[in-house]
Amino acid sequence: MIYVRKAEQRGHAQHGWLDSWHTFSFAEYYDPEFMGFSALRVINEDVIAPGQGFGTHPHKDMEILTYVLSGTVEHQDSMGNKEQIPAGEFQIMSAGTGVRHSEYNASASEPLHLYQIWIIPQQAGVEPRYEQKKFDAPQGRQWVLTPDSREGSLKVWQDMTLSRWALTQGETGSLTLDSRRNYWVQVVKGDVTLNGESLSTSDALALHQESLLSLQADSAAEVLIFDLPTV
Repeated sequence: MIYVRKAEQRGHAQHGWLDSWHTFSFAEYYDPEFMGFSALRVINEDVIAPGQGFGTHPHKDMEILTYVLSGTVEHQDSMGNKEQIPAGEFQIMSAGTGVRHSEYNASASEPLHLYQIWIIPQQAGVEPRYEQKKFDAPQGRQWVLTPDSREGSLKVWQDMTLSRWALTQGETGSLTLDSRRNYWVQVVKGDVTLNGESLSTSDALALHQESLLSLQADSAAEVLIFDLPTV
């Protein structure tokens, strides 16, 4: 099974200070056909106005990943972390037994563009934790999230992996898939052909019971590949 989720099909919310696109049902956007995908619960693409952001609010039993595309996030939480997350960095926060945090655009003049991704943990009630890291290889595939922190990746409390694949124009590649698992490919930037489907920036492809992912970069491109359990 292959399903294409085009960028313009997502839910959209415009709050003045926040322009947000929702891949799955979130806040006032509700679509019973898109409540999540395997352990993925939220993929929001947000543009936040200068100096604006999300005030202190709680989370519990959720793995929350932020990927900053441009600008800088100012993060503060109840664990004592007060950090800046610049463009190109990933941040993971395990909410576990409960955490409160705030996220703001650190710039007074430039917008902040990011992905926020929520992953349902395999285990509830873990101790809250925080990590951030830059994965900046100019091309090639890198692990970003794994359950065992392999090869310098960030840890996630779920039977899943996330890899980032950056490609130059004309580059091709393939991955062998486990047909028993679920895969979500999010196009961060560029134009790509995935298993014969043409996708562009912010489009996505879901795969289930497939054994191969073939990829061709029709321009310089970056994709995120989620390898997810059957739930």
